[in-house]
Amino acid sequence: MSINSQSDIAANLQIGPTDQGMVRIYVEAENVDLPLDFDPEEAEEIAEELLAAAEAARSMGKGGGSGKGAKKPRR
Repeated sequence: MSINSQSDIAANLQIGPTDQGMVRIYVEAENVDLPLDFDPEEAEEIAEELLAAAEAARSMGKGGGSGKGAKKPRR
């Protein structure tokens, strides 16, 4: 599956700090519990990548792309 492949998989996404000083992204879906821990600097890099991707997607939706995107994760 690639970044542009659409899916009907639904998942819950949680993001928060751990008691060990890490930032956890926790993904829960049917048959999947996936905790991903990052140090604060890595988490900031991920946040920057998310913001850049959101801006790119926004610009595609306004003029260049079809406006269709992946489903939003449920929280």
